[in-house]
Amino acid sequence: MPHNPAEIWHKVAMSKDYAAIAAILHDDCVFESPVVHTPQRGKDITAKYLTAAGHTLGNDSFRYVGEWHRENSSVLEFTAEIDGIQINGIDMISCDDDGLITHFKVMVRPLKAVNMLHQKMGEMLSKMAG
Repeated sequence: MPHNPAEIWHKVAMSKDYAAIAAILHDDCVFESPVVHTPQRGKDITAKYLTAAGHTLGNDSFRYVGEWHRENSSVLEFTAEIDGIQINGIDMISCDDDGLITHFKVMVRPLKAVNMLHQKMGEMLSKMAG
């Protein structure tokens, strides 16, 4: 049965809740970051990145401003501001017929935002690790 990954994602997006995020991910989910060269594979690492993104981007300025859908795939455009830097990006999300997210790719612009997010996400992942 086809699903809309945007509906699945919106239930937990920006929740900062690792368990809730992990619950919607396929065990073999692939995460592609705008700053990590290789795709990250697996539910655990994907949930860590998405949880850290919620902590990093999850302020009052974060908004999804556009959505495009196909069967089992969605593209969501977002905007946010951190430390006076405007961020524009997209989440490209695919799911399987069971409604579990199988692929999550994030693309961000401009370069100033990418560099700042690289630093802040690294700090948040380190903080989450203990």
